[in-house]
Order: sequence, then structure tokens, then C-alpha cells
Amino acid sequence: MRAEPALLELKLKHRFGNPELLQRALTHSSLASETRNGSLTEVNDNEQLEFLGDSVLGLVVSDVLFRRFPSYKEGELSTLKARLVSAAHLHGVARRLELGEYLELGRGEEMSGGRNKKTLLVDALEAIIAAIYLDGGLEPAREFIVEQVMDGQMVFDREAGTDIQPAVTNFKEALRDLAKLRKLPEPRYATLHEQGPEHSKTFTIEVSVGKEWRGQADARTKKIGAQRAARGVYERLLGDAPEAPEEQESKMATDEHG
Repeated sequence: MRAEPALLELKLKHRFGNPELLQRALTHSSLASETRNGSLTEVNDNEQLEFLGDSVLGLVVSDVLFRRFPSYKEGELSTLKARLVSAAHLHGVARRLELGEYLELGRGEEMSGGRNKKTLLVDALEAIIAAIYLDGGLEPAREFIVEQVMDGQMVFDREAGTDIQPAVTNFKEALRDLAKLRKLPEPRYATLHEQGPEHSKTFTIEVSVGKEWRGQADARTKKIGAQRAARGVYERLLGDAPEAPEEQESKMATDEHG
């Protein structure tokens, strides 16, 4: 059953003066096509809103990055922007907002699992950005993009004049991008040790970024170990000062038990 759009407004933190804009943003072309061929009243889909939302998203992300990183070259800014507007990143945002629960789909798309399709979710997110822009102007659209789409990135709050750094959720990706921005080698991962029985192993994973930046972490899986190791190096790179080995060990112990 489709969730009520009014509940989505709470997640978006925007109360629509024109609720029809949100309704249209959530309406897939499959439903619009079915209504054109049936007896139902014809409805408008979100394809035009998607087109506009893509442009609004690009403008806001470019503006925020330009203001936050005034010393970065065009290529460095483009790298950051590309990650933020990528389908993979936007898909994650759409899933966090649970947009699939609110989509208006045609019968065929519903039956084929359309609510979980990456393309549909990304398109709906861009359409929602356009709907917010058309309903309230650029500022509420900017607030939504900064809070939801730029989550996990260092961004600049113009009014407060302060840096905001929300929680990073994928430290391997964050480390790779940060290394590229600092013109460092791409991170490399290696499994140093495996301990314990087959059903309960502990892996020691090391990540290295060139010769200077290294980190290790223990975990029950290689994937988690790589994330923990990447986090240690990522946080030290942000501080731009290597830690002593004993400090690294203390941090890894905290990550393991915390």
C-alpha cells in the first residue's frame, strides 16, 4: 500500500503550499501512460520535474562547493560534484527517505518491483527537488540538498559561517575521494592476518595511501575491517597530521568495542 505523501513532507521538512507539485513529483510515467489508455482522469508524470530538478541540484551543489573550497581547482571541484550528483549517491539518499513507499506507479511497474528500482528512485528524488524549488523558491531547495544530498561531505553554511561535517557512512569512498583531492596515491587494502576458527575468524586489514599514510583495524569480516581502517586514515588526513602508532592502536580498540 502506498504511504501518504503528507508523511513524506515531514521527512522533507517542507510543507507544500501546492500539494499537487509533490503529487506530480511522485507520479511515474507508467501510471500516466495507463490513464491515457484507460477511463481514469489523465495525470501528469514527474519527467519534466526530473529535468528541472537535475539542474537545480547541479547549481546548488556547485555553488556550495565553490564557496566551501575557494582554493580548489576546477578539476577538484568537479570530482566532488560528480560524486554528490551520481546515481549511486542519489539512490542512497532516496532509500534513506524511503521514497519508494510514496511512488504512484502503473500496475505493470508495481508488479515488477518498481518501488525498489534505482532509476525510479533517483528520478523521483530529482523531481522532488524541482517540486520544492517551484513551491518555495531556491532557498528551501538549497536547504534540502545541503541536508540530504550533501550529507557526509564538508559543506559551508552561509548564514552561520561555519563548517558542517555530517557523519560519513562509507569511509572507503570518502578516503578515496579525499586522497584524490590531496593528489595522493589511491588507497590500497591488504589482509595482514586471519585468526580464530573458520566460523569465527578475526581479520586484520591494512590500508595504505602512499608511504606515509597507513592504518590497520581488526574485525569479524574483511569488509568491516576495511571500513574501520579507512576511517582512521581518513580522519587523520582531515587533520593533516599523522598520529603516533600508539594513538592508532587506541583508536582501533575504541572502534572495535564501541
